[in-house]
Amino acid sequence: MRLLVVCLGNICRSPVAEGVLRARIATSTLAGQVELDSAGTGDWHVGQPPDRRAIANAAGHGIDISGLRARQLAADDYQRFDWLLCADRANLRDVQARAPHGARARSALLLEWTGTEEGGEVPDPYTGGPAQFEHVFQLLDRAADGAIARLRHEYRL
Repeated sequence: MRLLVVCLGNICRSPVAEGVLRARIATSTLAGQVELDSAGTGDWHVGQPPDRRAIANAAGHGIDISGLRARQLAADDYQRFDWLLCADRANLRDVQARAPHGARARSALLLEWTGTEEGGEVPDPYTGGPAQFEHVFQLLDRAADGAIARLRHEYRL
């Protein structure tokens, strides 16, 4: 199973989601059976590490995302991944609009796909402070539980 988490710039929400999912999956029965990555729909931060506030918040929960580097969603992602899991509706619209003919990957809102919140969106904490980054972390932590449950059930992993 291959999952790609997508947000706008790939420096706040999607790298935190990737880090939380990696950490949780590594300690579950799914270890070694799920490929994870993250990307942004925009290209502003390509090659940069996650936002320092995202790194600090994740580190406060024992998760190191400092080695991740931002990248932009690419056409081959639509063939390489099974699911493109989007932080919000704007990202989902962009992902769907860019889908090449014959795309294999399916796309969905991350919180909805994980059963965390029907139609739920992960708010962008970029213009906020520590409280917004913590809120996003808590949402993504709950989403990781949902992702593990879904993968175990649907894919018998």
